[in-house]
Amino acid sequence: MLVPLAQNLVSGILVGALYGLAAVGLSLTFGVTKFLNVAHGELLMFGGYASFWVFSLLGVDPFLTLPSTILFLLLIGVLLYKLLFSRMIKLTEEAKVKNTMLIAFGLSLILQNIALRLWTADDRAITTTYSRLALTAFGVRLPVVRLASLVIALVCLLALHLFLQRTYTGKAIRATVEDWAAATLVGIDIHRVYLVSFILGVVLAGVAGALVSVGYSIMPTMGLEWTLIALIVMVLGGLGNIMGTFVGGLILGVTQSATSYFVGGTYREVVGLLIFVLVLVFRPQGLFGTKQG
Repeated sequence: MLVPLAQNLVSGILVGALYGLAAVGLSLTFGVTKFLNVAHGELLMFGGYASFWVFSLLGVDPFLTLPSTILFLLLIGVLLYKLLFSRMIKLTEEAKVKNTMLIAFGLSLILQNIALRLWTADDRAITTTYSRLALTAFGVRLPVVRLASLVIALVCLLALHLFLQRTYTGKAIRATVEDWAAATLVGIDIHRVYLVSFILGVVLAGVAGALVSVGYSIMPTMGLEWTLIALIVMVLGGLGNIMGTFVGGLILGVTQSATSYFVGGTYREVVGLLIFVLVLVFRPQGLFGTKQG
């Protein structure tokens, strides 16, 4: 009895780390810019395909494809920001949320159809010589690929934390979140802060997509599912709360895994939506967010 429970707990943590990493990018972007990028899942999907094709065509180890995936998503992030989202900076907060959501919704359809045209609707996944390897501790299997993904997710989270805490740009981002008007008065370039925040969000989505392509499968229609997951986790952890968002991903992963074990896999997704609704009703600032006012 204990071993299956422990196995489900571990599985939930491993998948929850991917949920958290995917949501951290969306949370950072929304927390700083108030851009609600509902095309986040499609950007994650493009990161998965970037890693898959570098592995398939060049034979590069999937984890070593991360630099090329990051560069690819960085270029996409700059392009999307310059062409679409930079025009939203001067709008009010409410208008930003509404307009960027509409823009990103159209963008998600465009990106999905581009992926369908380029790569067909077939599921794809990266299979390596170590894909089936697993460590065993006290009867619990720890897949090597998913453990590596957990480590990379934690490294990305730590790197983001240090960037926000130790660098001038990171401090400028935090100051902008606190009060963008005051940040402007002391000489902080809001346009640059928004650009960096947006690009970081896109890059983190790409890294999460690359890790998904190793442990799971990718397809052109996966974007909506991952966008919903990222939104649920972001609300669960607290809007703009980076560490809270990652922990929220772990909570969602463990909850879904426990639901599959006790109730059945059919209700796995329902639990996530139920948590989303309950948090919005009873604690709209999130489990780790601060109540405004």
